[in-house]
Parts: sequence; structure tokens; C-alpha cells
Amino acid sequence: MSSLSNDGSDLRLQQLELWLAGLFGARDFTVTTASADASFRRYFRVSRQGHTWIAMDAPPGKEDMGPYIRVSAMLVDVGVNAPKVLHRDDTNGFLLNTDLGSRTYLADLDAGADAEPLYREAIEALVAIQARAGQHAAQLPPYDDALLRREMGLFPEWFCIKHLGLQLSETEVVGLANTFDTLVAAALEQPRVFVHRDYHSRNLMVTDGVSHDKGGHGANPGILDFQDAVLGPVTYDLVSLLRDSYVQWPIERVHAWIKHFRDVGQRQGVDVGANPAQFQRWFDLMGVQRQLKVLGIFARLYHRDGKSGYLKDLPRTLSYVRQVTKNYSDLDFLTGFIEQRIVPAMTRL
Repeated sequence: MSSLSNDGSDLRLQQLELWLAGLFGARDFTVTTASADASFRRYFRVSRQGHTWIAMDAPPGKEDMGPYIRVSAMLVDVGVNAPKVLHRDDTNGFLLNTDLGSRTYLADLDAGADAEPLYREAIEALVAIQARAGQHAAQLPPYDDALLRREMGLFPEWFCIKHLGLQLSETEVVGLANTFDTLVAAALEQPRVFVHRDYHSRNLMVTDGVSHDKGGHGANPGILDFQDAVLGPVTYDLVSLLRDSYVQWPIERVHAWIKHFRDVGQRQGVDVGANPAQFQRWFDLMGVQRQLKVLGIFARLYHRDGKSGYLKDLPRTLSYVRQVTKNYSDLDFLTGFIEQRIVPAMTRL
């Protein structure tokens, strides 16, 4: 049975419940909404006889479950705490996974949790993935020149033009293109590792010491939303974690966590660059690339998909770019463009 209100219009949910009834051999379970994300996927918590699981609804034709299933197996093999796929229905687009709970890092931080142990564990899990997943990473799609540029292209298209209503001059188009060249070059010169691609406080779970992987890395963090993983730059996931669009930390604390990553990474054989200054530049420019993409994605989620919840996170995301560009002369154009065009347009919204 379902504790969700279903007037018969949610055919996908009805199909999912029929599939679950077939798996369990009975209808003695409840289904509640666990979460939805920025795609067409939905997640439901299934409860039965004191146990819980997570069911994924990934409509065929709109979502491909293949990457999720493959990357889940990779992360479980590496020994970090990711959901295990227990049952799958490829025809209808359903999965049944182990349940890592409902406490995100973000929720616990908002409730006053101590960030230090959570972030140290997240950094150590990230190093474990990068150090142990080399063979798996080689099977992932490359975070290549084309993908990096396609992502940054969302910034002028959706954020500048669609959201802010700016008309870009030819000089500005060329200036942004040159900036993108700089950011792509910095990304591609980095050592390549397994990249989760969305390693941040909404996708990391506090699991109360419960790990589904005995003998693995440990319980925290539980790692979700990994299906877009690629082979890419060593700093990408670290910058996702430490310059998170949903929570911001003092720069001194960020620098201390970067040092922790480099120290642990070096001990475990991760290539973290020749020196701290090189790594910091990689980290900073990778962050600008990611944040330009995120500004475009958040604007697109609002204008194309009707999801307004991300608009409140635009100023924080932009603040990271402003924090960094002033420190690098090869980003002078972007500094000027943001201060002269973006910031005034933001104040008019």
C-alpha cells in the first residue's frame, strides 16, 4: 500500500507499487516520497516489517539507469558508502536500493552540527575514491574540452541573456570565449581521476555509523547522485564540496580543508600537483568553471523547468566567482564583466 495520495493520475507510482508487490510477494509495505532531483528521477522510501529501502523511478526515454547502476557498483567496489542496487527493472525504469537514510550533510549543518568531522570524513572518502578507483575511472566518459565548454555555455545563454536580460556585445562574447579557453586549459592540465561531479552537502548523507559495506571506508558520508561521474580533474569534486552553492565556509577553513586533502592524498598516492600554489590555482579556476555552469543550470531550472527553489542560491554561487577572479590576471575580463554588467543586473531583479 502507499501512504502517498494517489488519485490514479500517477501511473508511474502505481506501476512501481505493483513491481514492489511482485518483489516482496505481498503488498504489506508503505511508500513515501524520499526526494526528487533536478532531473526526471524520483526517489521513494519503501518500508516493510521494520526495514527500509529506496526505490528509484527513472522513466525510460527520459532517464537512463545504466550509468547509475554502473557507478554504484564502482563505488561499492572501492569501499565507500554508496547505495547498493538490489533489484532492477530495466524495461520500466525501476530500481530498489539500500537506504542510506534521510539526513543530508546540509540538513545536519543547518541544525548546528559540527562541520569539522563531517568534512574531514567527506575529504577522506573522496581521496579513497580517487586513490582506489583508477581502473573504474578509465571506463567513465571523459571530462573533455567539449563537455567543459558546453557546460560553461549555459552561463551566457541561460544566466546572462535569459535570466538577467542582458544583450552581449561582440567584445563581450569574445571576452567570455577567451576566459573559457583559460578555464578549459587549467582543467585539462590537471591529473585525471574518478569525478563524482556533484559531491556536495545535499548529496552526502549522515548515516549514524551505519555502513552497508563491511570492511569498507566507513559510514560517513553516504554518497548519492553519482550517475554523472566522469574521468576528470583532480580538484573538481573538492571544489564542489568546499565551494558549495548551498553552504559557504570562511576562506581560512576552506584552505585548511584543502591542505587536509593534499596531505591525505599524497599519502595515498593521489597526484596533487607539484606544490600548494599549483594546486590552489587548479582549485580556484576549476571552481570558476563549475560556478559559471551552475549559474546557468539554476537559471535554466527556473526558466525552462519551472523550478524556482534554486534562485536563492544564485548570489552565493556568484560570490565564489567574484572571490577568485580578482586574484588572477588572466581572469581580468571576467572580473570586469561581472562587476560592470552582472552585479548591476542582479540588483535590478
